[in-house]
Amino acid sequence: MQLKTQVRALAFAAAATAALLAGTAVSAHQIWIEQDAGGARLFFGEYGENLREVSPGLLDKFGKPIARKATAQGVGQPAEVTKAAANFSIPFSAAKGESLIAEDATYPMWDLKGPGQTGRGMYLPAARLVTDLSAQKPLLTLDLVPTGTQTAEGATLQAFFEGKPLAKAKVAVVTASGWAQEHHTDAEGKLTVSLPWNGTYVMELSHNGPAGQRADGQKFEKGSYVTSLTLVRDTGLPALPAPPAAAPNK
Repeated sequence: MQLKTQVRALAFAAAATAALLAGTAVSAHQIWIEQDAGGARLFFGEYGENLREVSPGLLDKFGKPIARKATAQGVGQPAEVTKAAANFSIPFSAAKGESLIAEDATYPMWDLKGPGQTGRGMYLPAARLVTDLSAQKPLLTLDLVPTGTQTAEGATLQAFFEGKPLAKAKVAVVTASGWAQEHHTDAEGKLTVSLPWNGTYVMELSHNGPAGQRADGQKFEKGSYVTSLTLVRDTGLPALPAPPAAAPNK
């Protein structure tokens, strides 16, 4: 039995190393949620590059991010987050089985430029943090949630857009060390990801949607949606070290 356990551990380590070598340098600005004993915070930057934007700086581009907590009893009332020098403080935390979600529906719009492009573009950044891999219901316009299916090596997630499964969507899986892999969802919006190390993973889901209208009445011809899912694994190989903190953009 001991020999079988050792062989399994060696195979798992070899698979993780292969995944590291196959990892792609996927990186794009996103928002994500982290939580520790000091509370929950919303960051903007590139998680895999240890880049966190600050104020004064790109963190000031945000309007009024809103956070909510989802529990077995339902979804709580929206609450504004408080901007600090390097993040936004969320006024509540998530216990086991609960989830935090946040989005900024007031992020500045822009004029489309280029051949054949007219009108305005809209960007909706959003984030979710889960405290375990139990099944979750979609709540965000673009959402990525655990399905409740997991193994010792990973878990199955599902992407949704406006409450419907999102097929062929791109998902980047990133760790603090900079390791990243790119996946695409299947016809049911599902994907299975490897989670070889213990520690925090940030999954970035992106989608370009049709023309529409924001809640504040502003119309747009191009909708860009980016949502992150933060989860923490307490099993697996020791986490690889994060790179030195990157300098924020001015």
